[in-house]
Amino acid sequence: MQIEHKALKTRRHLTPEEIAAHLEGVEYIIMAAPSVRDDAKGPIHFTVFLNTPDPLPPEVVEPVLEKFAHQYGIRNIEELLAQPDAVAFAETAQETPMPLHLFTPEDKMRIPHTKMFVLDFEADSDNFPEVKEQQLTGWTYAYETE
Repeated sequence: MQIEHKALKTRRHLTPEEIAAHLEGVEYIIMAAPSVRDDAKGPIHFTVFLNTPDPLPPEVVEPVLEKFAHQYGIRNIEELLAQPDAVAFAETAQETPMPLHLFTPEDKMRIPHTKMFVLDFEADSDNFPEVKEQQLTGWTYAYETE
């Protein structure tokens, strides 16, 4: 039996005001996608979006990354980028808006966005079979607890 997966089509991007309202109460978002680079160091491209625009001190980045690695069974982390950067949100057919880490100056100029602290890396994990076996992309929102 063959399963057909529809591509994620962006209906529209949230405005900065909509992004701010959408992120109220969000602690972080984790996204997992198939690595697509020819020289990928791991099968999964992870992006963790922390709901802060502030830079993290280098001595804090490693324990934060280790927390996510432990929580999600992530191993063999390579090609880490850890910095505040532009993040847009796209409405798709999915229930929650899809976060988009904007890399190029052109995207940052043309797509409405906010700044979030981003941990972007390639790695492996057995907890994401949809990504590794079916080449699907997914994201999960974690909300602050009181």
